[in-house]
Amino acid sequence: MSPQAIGFAIVLLATVMLVGKYLRVRVPLIQRLLLPSSIVAGFVALLAGPEVLGRIGEATGIDWLADGGVFSEDIVSVWKTLPGLLISVVFATLFLGAPLPKIGRVVKMAGPQLSIGAAYGSGQYVVGLLAGVLILAPLFHLEPFIGGLLEVSFEGGHGTAAGMAPAFEEMGYGELGDLSLALATVGLVSGIVIGVAVINWGVRTGRTEVLDKIEDQSPAELQGLYSDNETVYAGKMTSRPSSIEPLTLHVAIIGLAIIIGWLILQGLVLLEDWLWGQPDSVWGGDEGVTLLGYVPLFPLAMLGGVIIQFFLDRTGRSQLVDAQLMQRIQGLALDILIVAALATISLQVIADYWQAFVVLSIVGIIFCTVMLVYFTPRVIPKFWLERGIADFGQSMGVTATGLALLKVADPDDQSPALEAFGYKQLFFEPIFGGGLITAIAIPAMVAAGNVWVVFIPMLILFIVALGAGMYYRRGVASGKFTDPIVEEAKD
Repeated sequence: MSPQAIGFAIVLLATVMLVGKYLRVRVPLIQRLLLPSSIVAGFVALLAGPEVLGRIGEATGIDWLADGGVFSEDIVSVWKTLPGLLISVVFATLFLGAPLPKIGRVVKMAGPQLSIGAAYGSGQYVVGLLAGVLILAPLFHLEPFIGGLLEVSFEGGHGTAAGMAPAFEEMGYGELGDLSLALATVGLVSGIVIGVAVINWGVRTGRTEVLDKIEDQSPAELQGLYSDNETVYAGKMTSRPSSIEPLTLHVAIIGLAIIIGWLILQGLVLLEDWLWGQPDSVWGGDEGVTLLGYVPLFPLAMLGGVIIQFFLDRTGRSQLVDAQLMQRIQGLALDILIVAALATISLQVIADYWQAFVVLSIVGIIFCTVMLVYFTPRVIPKFWLERGIADFGQSMGVTATGLALLKVADPDDQSPALEAFGYKQLFFEPIFGGGLITAIAIPAMVAAGNVWVVFIPMLILFIVALGAGMYYRRGVASGKFTDPIVEEAKD
């Protein structure tokens, strides 16, 4: 494949993104669903590509469509490689630019939120694997570990689903990557629709503590644009362009974070080979067991970002990295990732695994909705809907979905929900939703030959997380514990 073909594929992807933005501006239904332009663009590319127009061309004998829709095979091949590369960029930026807070305040603010987050993540494994054991395996003769895709897709979102695709390929289950992306789309769309409905219900029934009534968003907000009287900055200049362009500096730091993550991953693989990964290793037996070798790069790229930020904080150089500029780079990578991933979904895989697709979609939606409306008010003492809606959105899409719903529930940032949610992410992101558990859960089940190696620990974590959260909530109500958010609200 020529460099020109690769370059044209990327330029064409950017053009498709512009089509998605145009549709967001022009189509009221897309606006009401708060669908990101990247999701819309991904569906446009999917319809115009080999899976839809290409198949129509084959059926109707239109040769120029049968070759791949309006896109050539080379273009689609380039797009397929992008998600696996860009997911490391997305995760490397998560903690870059914001000074790591003091552990005491983080623990106090994030405790209840972390209980809910851990219950979402572990609970999706519990209900997903139960569905695999009780429904998918006996009724449809599918592997029960497929239930583990619920957490990968719902909690992890499109980025994690795409990032796990290489690991699925190495395990011999490459088709699970497409199934994960389809499930992630269901989670994202249903999460937005249900989330907005719950916010409206909360306002009508007096369960919100910020909004008195729901006001229609302005046309600019629905279109995803800023009005003329709004001034918003994408970031600040942290270096003089005569020395190095600030954007270049930030991209270079992200590259260093990814390299650090790669070095950590290589060290883990070598350690595994020595301990159990190779035949006749320390605990490997006659054949050896591969587990860490399936771990993708992106969760360790995130750890690389934490290491860099820790170093910057310690040396007094944190001003070199701007959090807003990092978020813009992250957003660019995530937009391209989502469009490329959705554009290259195999609809044949969804047809082949339609049973798993339907069952896991229904189970996931019911579980997350019950977690929000029943368990969250029994765990979070104050501002439960404002704080809970962010975790709900994240558990069914991506962090940005949770933040978008939080913006609807608390448009002027009057509650401590955003701060508490951000602190929770410090503990949560390295574990679930693309963290280490997400990376090793399905490989562990495949290596062990059963789902119980993951199901039992996740069931225990689910019970402990909810139990601890509910115990804390009752303690705050009785005066046994003091909650900083409750105390600040009194003042």
